[in-house]
Amino acid sequence: MAGCLAGLKVVDLTRMLAGPYITLLLGDLGADIIKIENTDKGDDTRLFTPLVNGFSAYFASVNRNKRSLTLNLKKDAGKKILFELLKDADVLVENFRPGVMKKLGLEYSVIKEINPSIIYASCSGFGQTGPWREKPAYDTVVQGLGGVMSITGTSKDSPVRVGTSIGDISAGMYTAIGILAALYERNTSGEGQAIDVSMLDGQIAILENAIARYYATGKTPEPIGNKHPSTAPFDTFKAKDGHVIIAVANERNWQALCKLIGREDLISDSKFCSNPMRVKNSIELKEIIDSITSKKTIDEWVQILGEKLPCSPINTIERAVNNEQVISRDMIVETNVPTVGTFKIVGTPIKFSKNPGGVRFPAPLHGQHTTEILEALGYSEDQLKELKEQGVIS
Repeated sequence: MAGCLAGLKVVDLTRMLAGPYITLLLGDLGADIIKIENTDKGDDTRLFTPLVNGFSAYFASVNRNKRSLTLNLKKDAGKKILFELLKDADVLVENFRPGVMKKLGLEYSVIKEINPSIIYASCSGFGQTGPWREKPAYDTVVQGLGGVMSITGTSKDSPVRVGTSIGDISAGMYTAIGILAALYERNTSGEGQAIDVSMLDGQIAILENAIARYYATGKTPEPIGNKHPSTAPFDTFKAKDGHVIIAVANERNWQALCKLIGREDLISDSKFCSNPMRVKNSIELKEIIDSITSKKTIDEWVQILGEKLPCSPINTIERAVNNEQVISRDMIVETNVPTVGTFKIVGTPIKFSKNPGGVRFPAPLHGQHTTEILEALGYSEDQLKELKEQGVIS
């Protein structure tokens, strides 16, 4: 069954991760994604390891549900083809450094003349305005600059990058949200608009309570390991065979925990009788709970606490992808790339009752759909041959 965005035409000029993540989301929702790649090697991530039968697993993970068209946009004939595609497109997405699209003659003012209703979405490291607009940026740069690394880890002397590329991914999510909002507004006005999303802005936006705490107290938040800054006990605790996560977020949870671990006396203890007091005395409270949880295994505690409290093991990736709940929700799916073979990739986390969307087809080979797309525009076999000889397509 077609996804909610079936019939939406998206021209995708992105590469690497932040941009492709935008179109991954739109493609999962049913949009037709035409991924424009250079005629040489295409998206840089096609060369990222690990490679399976010569095909990048990294590329496969974020470029499903897309058709690949090779175009040399430095040639007039390449721009002509792009302009033809944009005449009836709903969305153009790009994640070049600000200024590059203007150098190519593809800035919003130009594209707007071709198609006034197009949504022109730009996702970059620092945005289209401001003194840093033209600086290069990758995920780890904005994690550092945006303050996220300063509150991650166990010590301010050893800042830690978050283990997944949240600088790229959060920017991709915010851009996709912006596109959907602009499409909704277009239903009323009939006009498109430009969208400007910055990876750095995304990192500032997700700091949530760290910024709230800074302005409320005047103190700069520091890394606190696995515990929560605003509620306790909310941490990892020792088990006989590792660590178990126990997350207490209200008085009901706290009282249930005390009963389940056989320490009901803690409920009325003046040091732990309210959440502010538990946060204040969190180190002592952790020691008490550790002394109890260390006597049983992770699985035993999950069994004992899991029905009443948020509680879990700390899974490896292997355990996470094989978790029965993850599997039951179709979060790991199998695709088959032509001439390459089978890949297991992440499914879509958004579930619909009527228009499910999801993984319709795998990531494309470089230029796999060039002929198909250009023939639909009316190009003949002879014209395609000529374009290839001129280096406009590959």
